Formats: sequence, C-alpha cells, structure tokens
Amino acid sequence: MNLPNKLTVLRVIMVPFFVFFMLTDFAGDASKWIALVIFCAASLTDMLDGKIARARNLVTNFGKFMDPLADKLLVCSAMICLIPSGQLPAWVVIVIIAREFIISGFRLVAADSGIVIAASYWGKFKTVSQMFMVIVLIADLGGVFDTIGTVLIWIALILTVISLIDYIAKNVEVLTKGGM
Repeated sequence: MNLPNKLTVLRVIMVPFFVFFMLTDFAGDASKWIALVIFCAASLTDMLDGKIARARNLVTNFGKFMDPLADKLLVCSAMICLIPSGQLPAWVVIVIIAREFIISGFRLVAADSGIVIAASYWGKFKTVSQMFMVIVLIADLGGVFDTIGTVLIWIALILTVISLIDYIAKNVEVLTKGGM
C-alpha cells in the first residue's frame, strides 16, 4: 500500500476518535478542542494524499474509490455530531448526506461496469467548504464567527447541490450503460 492510500486509511481510522471526543466529555472542556485537532489533522491528510499521489504518480483505483469515501465518513460524521448542539440544522445535513448517497450509488453502478469515477473539482470544492464549515462550527468562537459559520453553511450547501448536478451531468452515461 502506497503512502497516499495509507493516509486515506488513517483518515478513516481517525473518524471514531473524532466522534468519541465530539460526543463525550471524556476530557472535560478539552474534548471539543481534541475533536477539533483530530478533525483538522484528518482534513489535512485529505489534502496531502491527493497531492502526494499526483506528484509521485501514485494514483490508484483504491485511492480514487476510498479517498472520497473517507471524506464522506469524516465530514458526515462531523455534521451529524453538530446537529444536537443546534449549530447545524438537520435539514442541511440531510441534503448533504443525500447527495453523498446519490454519488455513492453512481460510483457503485460505475464500478459494476468496470469504471472508476474520480472526484470532480466541484466535489473537491464542496468537501473543502464543508471542512471549513465544520472547523468554524466546532470551534464555536461566537461573535463574528457565528456569522462566518452561517455563511459557510450556505456555501457548503450550494456547492453540494452544484457538485451533484455537475456529477450527474458528466456521468449520466453510467446510468444508461449500467442498465438502470
């Protein structure tokens, strides 16, 4: 297994630790900050694995498949953890997760036809916006950051919808070839 794929696997492994600290007071008031550090570290592995894979020509089908899945696990887990605090409306999380299920369905149909579909730039912008949104919402610094958090929620939501439309438009042949 190459380094980018190891980073992707590491990101998946970090998710339960992140969720544990987000949902418990195991470390008292520090739990939120530990969760934030874990989330930031996991988010950085997302940036690093792609850069390393492209720079060293280490792009693999495993990476094309698992990297977006690892992102979904991390970001969706974080968003679900933010619902009880009221920082993120459940309907926004439902829209974002619905998009992820739709795209995952596309990928499964494509994989059944021997096609591996890598993430698009819109999908990458969507993921980055969601990660920034989660960071600001977890930090919960108040004041102007509340407004920034609200703006980031809307940006993430809009990019989620745009990336879904782009993904479907570019890959509609997967549905017709997949026998759907």
